[in-house]
Amino acid sequence: MLINGHDLCKKEKAGYQCRNNFVLNPTHIIMKKLILPLLFLLFITNVFSQKKDPSEKESLLRVGFKAGLNLNKIDGKSFKDEFRYNYQLGGFMQINLTRKLGLQPELNFVQTSAEQSNDITVIYDDLFLGGSQKKAKLNYLKLAGLLNIDIGPSQRVKLQLGPQWGMLVSEAVDSLKSPADIFKKAELSVLGGVMLQLPLIHFGTRYEIGLTNINAIDNKDQWKTQAWQFFVGVTL
Repeated sequence: MLINGHDLCKKEKAGYQCRNNFVLNPTHIIMKKLILPLLFLLFITNVFSQKKDPSEKESLLRVGFKAGLNLNKIDGKSFKDEFRYNYQLGGFMQINLTRKLGLQPELNFVQTSAEQSNDITVIYDDLFLGGSQKKAKLNYLKLAGLLNIDIGPSQRVKLQLGPQWGMLVSEAVDSLKSPADIFKKAELSVLGGVMLQLPLIHFGTRYEIGLTNINAIDNKDQWKTQAWQFFVGVTL
C-alpha cells in the first residue's frame, strides 16, 4: 500500500510481496469536493451565455461588494503541498467601456495560511524552534485591475483577466525565534476566472498565481502562492 509516498511490503512464505494502492491525500479530497460546484457554475454560465435579454443593458459605472472562499497554498520545500481554507472580502467598481469590454478595479482583504513542512527546520535551522505548532497566517490587502470580456450574446457572463498587487498587512508564524519578518511585504500575481452577473447578485470563481518569491529570508527556498477563489456578492 502507498501511504505518504512510501511502499509497504507484506512478508509472505515465498518472500516479500509489495503492492501499490493509491490513497487519497487531503489535497485530492479537497479538489474532489470542488469538482461538483465548479461544474455547476460552468453549466449555469453556459446557459446564460446562450441567452440575450432585449432589456439587458449595463450602466457605464457600477459598484459591487463580495465575499467568499480563498483556497490557497504556498509552493516551496518549506511548506506542505496542500490547499488550505481561508476567506476574502472586497469591493470593486465596474467601468463598462463597450457592450463587450470593461474594466474592473477592486480592493480585497485576503487571508492566506500554510503549514510548515519538516524541511523548513533543515533549511532554516537558526530561525525556527521545534514543536508541533508550525503554521503561518498572512493577511493581505490586494488591489486588482481586471479586464472584463463578455462571453456570448449575453452581458451576464464575464471572463476576467488581469494583474494584482498585494500588500502584507500582518503575519503570524508559529515556532519563530526571531521577531523579524520572514515574508516580503509586497506580492505581484495574476488572476483569471469567470463571473456570472445577474441584475443584483453575482458569483464566480478565479485562479490566482503568484509571480513574486515571498521569501524575505534568502534565496535558499522559493515561496510562491497559488489560490482558488470562490465568491458571491451584490452589484449596485
